[in-house]
Amino acid sequence: MDENIIALAKNAKKAAKTLSCVSAEQKKIFLLNLADILEEEKETIFSANKQDIISAQKENTSQAKINRLEISEQVLANMILACKELSAVPDPIGSLSSFEKRPNGLLVGKMRVPLGVIAMIYESRPSVTIDAAILCILAGNAIILRGGSEAFHSNTCLTQLLHRALEIAQLPKDAAQSLPTTDRKAISTLLTLDEYVDVVIPRGGEQLVKMVVNEARMPVLKHYKGVCHMFLDESAKLVDVPNLVINAKTQYPSACNSLECLLIHEKIAAEILPVLADSLEKEKVAMRCCGQAKEILAERASLATEEDFGKEFSDLILAIKIVKNLDDAIVFIAEHGSQHTEAIITENHTNAMRFVQEVDASLVLINASTRFNDGGALGLGAEIGISTSKLHAYGVMGVKELTSEKFIAFGQGQVRV
Repeated sequence: MDENIIALAKNAKKAAKTLSCVSAEQKKIFLLNLADILEEEKETIFSANKQDIISAQKENTSQAKINRLEISEQVLANMILACKELSAVPDPIGSLSSFEKRPNGLLVGKMRVPLGVIAMIYESRPSVTIDAAILCILAGNAIILRGGSEAFHSNTCLTQLLHRALEIAQLPKDAAQSLPTTDRKAISTLLTLDEYVDVVIPRGGEQLVKMVVNEARMPVLKHYKGVCHMFLDESAKLVDVPNLVINAKTQYPSACNSLECLLIHEKIAAEILPVLADSLEKEKVAMRCCGQAKEILAERASLATEEDFGKEFSDLILAIKIVKNLDDAIVFIAEHGSQHTEAIITENHTNAMRFVQEVDASLVLINASTRFNDGGALGLGAEIGISTSKLHAYGVMGVKELTSEKFIAFGQGQVRV
């Protein structure tokens, strides 16, 4: 098996060299043809996905995980739309910037270049196969995909369709490859191949990310867990609060930008909690409260354990904590957050600016739902994930974040003296 993985990585390296020099038009042809192929082969895709769902159900997989696994009509439509939208995005490779003329006449600037070969290790959502591949290829990178074993049939099918679109555009088929096995040893082998793989991006549960970080010999861009908080400040406009909380928690509970813990200023807790509980109960959200909040809600909520704070539920469960003030909220988030998404609801400009400056997260929002931490919602289009690392990207990773820059210099015979 090791020999097969090494050969696959070598082929990806060769493909990456070719991709770094292809035209923007070829990439556009690939993306538009892939959109057509996904539409034409939707029944094939649904059939492969159904095999995975049936297997997951037999394994008594939770409904939240099955929801992540499913390729619905809407999920497929989103994949097709992502291909079309990316086809209109300017090719970043080769663009020049930051030119400065040195005293000796040397003109120094930067050129945007691909990262090379990206290994993407992810769980559940098979739509990531398409989203990751099209972003990497537009950015001039080859990609090695390793989805979760629960989505093996779906990912294999989607990779085959990627190959068809690549061949039509006369691009190397090895620009997008999937590991041909569900054996986790293949991941360990791949993570040792820093000679061929330039960057690895893990996207999934905490255990997966930690395993990749511990074993990888190449740089890791972490898509870590999403423990997202919303702080209701003393001046929060209470009429807006239920809608914001419900949207952040229930629109897509299994998403990484879903609200997991609600922090409430003690001066408004008694007034707002019963109203919020009415809305949360209608949406069948289980409330796990600190002692003070539990006293207010009584039997409507359960008492939270210490493990409930800092936990990514990915389900219709919400931890609730009453804090004394903004300072306490900031400290609590620093202790329990995951640097993913944090929001403050306030009418106090000073507090809003303090929250933005002092809270460390890839996206900090004022008076908005945490669900906005997404490539499309932030105007980047398709994204490969949300990096909670700071090198070299922090937050939503679109096409630009999958490239780097090299220095270039234009001379007229200058020599170093």
